[in-house]
Amino acid sequence: MAHRSWPLFDLVVRTPLLELRHPDDEMCERLASAASSDMFPEGENQFHLDWTAEDSPDRERHSMQWWWRARGTFEPDDWHLTMAVVVGGEVVGCQDLRAKRFPLRRSVSTGSWLAPGAQGRGYGSEMRQAILHLAFAGLDALEAHSSAFATNERSIRVSRTVGYEDNGEEIALRGEIPTRSLLFRMSRERFEERRRDDIAIDHLDACLPLFGLA
Repeated sequence: MAHRSWPLFDLVVRTPLLELRHPDDEMCERLASAASSDMFPEGENQFHLDWTAEDSPDRERHSMQWWWRARGTFEPDDWHLTMAVVVGGEVVGCQDLRAKRFPLRRSVSTGSWLAPGAQGRGYGSEMRQAILHLAFAGLDALEAHSSAFATNERSIRVSRTVGYEDNGEEIALRGEIPTRSLLFRMSRERFEERRRDDIAIDHLDACLPLFGLA
């Protein structure tokens, strides 16, 4: 183990196309540089907060603070796991996994983004399947949730492609604008039906206590 005090730095999820790695500060800087205001080809922000519209270097500084905060507030009953998406040694995006009261509820939710140059290459579906493999095969989750604004066609397509089922809708705030958001759910049974045998997880055992799992 290279990081006994924070073993998440050693956690890796590997697929034939990419790796998910918990980012250290150097990798967080690379992530901050990869994000940009032209992330959405249609030009319409698809995040709850339009953080990509900030000017540099404020965007990068606030991004670093966001990743530090996710690390600093990581607790077994309320955690937010950030994973950098790495393709051929290059950091191209971020895939998140969140949960509250996970040892009891076994329920997670996901979020993600890809740099403009990495879009349209199949990485969106691949990174989602990788994080679902970590959740279900690695952490023994019972269900996974995701959502997307109704205008975010790419995210909706990824959710349905990897096997999420429609789970209703709600009104969420995009900035301060009420916007229709579609909800999706992946059950453990659904995951097992589609489970892949070419995804591997490295160095998870040392991380389990951080998730509240002995």
